[in-house]
Amino acid sequence: MTGFGGRRIGTAGGAMLAAADDVSGPWDRGGEAIFDPSYWQARGGLEPAARGRGSAWFVRQGGQEWVLRHYRRGGWARHWLDDRYCWSGERRVRAFAEWRLLEVLWARGLPVPQPIAARYRRRLLCYRCDLITRRIADAQPLSALLAAAPLPQSLWQAIGAALGHLHRAGADHADLNAHNILVDGAGAVSVIDFDRGRLRRPGAWTARNLRRLHRSLVKLAAAQPAARFTAAHWQMLTAGYAAVWVGSPPPAGSGSA
Repeated sequence: MTGFGGRRIGTAGGAMLAAADDVSGPWDRGGEAIFDPSYWQARGGLEPAARGRGSAWFVRQGGQEWVLRHYRRGGWARHWLDDRYCWSGERRVRAFAEWRLLEVLWARGLPVPQPIAARYRRRLLCYRCDLITRRIADAQPLSALLAAAPLPQSLWQAIGAALGHLHRAGADHADLNAHNILVDGAGAVSVIDFDRGRLRRPGAWTARNLRRLHRSLVKLAAAQPAARFTAAHWQMLTAGYAAVWVGSPPPAGSGSA
């Protein structure tokens, strides 16, 4: 991806980033404090949200609802570094990188949350960071829907189509799973949590994304009633995926898990 994008605002310990053309950004409502959950809690606008290994909250400001996420490490590193990342330049700050990727995808009309603001705080050779995105209204994770009831064919196809559009645009999701796919009340599908994601030419990575999702669905289905997720459901999903590539075949391997 080229270009830095966004409006940078320096802070005492680092910087914030938001839309370049936004002259009345969220920082005008609370400055850097908008990244502090206690700021929202004091205003009665804080609600916990389960979001993978990071710490996430839903926050409300007037008629707007956002998702505030504090980045935390996964794997063995979480025991030693928790929410600290090694400094290697501002361009590689994880919250800034995800904000810029979302900015590009959102501008193209792709099914991702709108980025609102990002922030990092640096101390010596480490930094901590946060991201705010607009909350997708009335949406639930695919994992929760799968646990609640069988899903219709149309939804499996819609999920495949959403992934097809993202892949065709070159959006490589580093952790595509059933928790990171949201479905709203109207059946519209969105994909969230693009930490470590990037834009690249479609290729073999698209099949890796789909295989990761398939493993996630199989794992979830093992704890659910029989036939909640089957090979037929996966075929519906891949049919929706392939339909996006009409006239331009999907990369090899993307049609199977």
